[in-house]
Amino acid sequence: MFRLISIKEVTKETGITVRTLRHYDHIGLLPPAAKTEGGHRLYGEVELQKLQEIQFLKTLGFSLKEIKDMLSNNDWDWAECLRNQLTFISQEKEKLAQIESTLRGLLNGLTMDGQIDLIKIQKLIQLYQKNKDKREIYRNQMFQEKETALLDLLPNVNSGDPDSLEWVSLLGQLKQHKDEGAGSIRIQRIIRRMYEKQEETFGNNNDAFLDKFWEIRKSPKKSQDAGFYPIEPEILKFLEEASEIYVSNRRDVHHQ
Repeated sequence: MFRLISIKEVTKETGITVRTLRHYDHIGLLPPAAKTEGGHRLYGEVELQKLQEIQFLKTLGFSLKEIKDMLSNNDWDWAECLRNQLTFISQEKEKLAQIESTLRGLLNGLTMDGQIDLIKIQKLIQLYQKNKDKREIYRNQMFQEKETALLDLLPNVNSGDPDSLEWVSLLGQLKQHKDEGAGSIRIQRIIRRMYEKQEETFGNNNDAFLDKFWEIRKSPKKSQDAGFYPIEPEILKFLEEASEIYVSNRRDVHHQ
């Protein structure tokens, strides 16, 4: 004789709430094996096994309606169903990756700008997605084949890698202390670290690429076409001014 247990015992063994089990019964997904004279639900081994199947399919992302159809239909096409679910999960994964990238961009934008402009970010994302092919064409026109690989080394505001985060932090510090002047000690320390990171990333033999990148970066239109994160022209002008002071000071030190 098989054993029947109460709904509370099922809850104790499985961790699934009484409310959930009652809901499964109500929608016809998991009716109890029997009921007591007082109307209390009783479950057997068959129901417990089916409950495990339900919970497993839920972890795969299937809805309760889908699970009900899958478990009640002996002719159910499991292969097609699993393929469809895999496609759905892959699409959701891509969406989550985009959301993750956007959140990182917002955090890094906050670090650089000191504020969040949601409308600006939304327009930037839409522009980036719509003009992806156009961006690749523009980059291929502007940069030689060997230089396109160097583009992947540029800091990405939507990334969480340490190099990108340091660039974001340096630019944020530059903006924060801009009022101290391009030749101030603090600003020059920031510029020095920028030059050190530039050498660490690109070496000393890619001046032509960096010059080309900087010319594009200084133009809002060209930067947009290339898909670069927008930086205010006054900040770029200040960065250029501070860089010229740094290079000049370093040159003077070498000539002494």
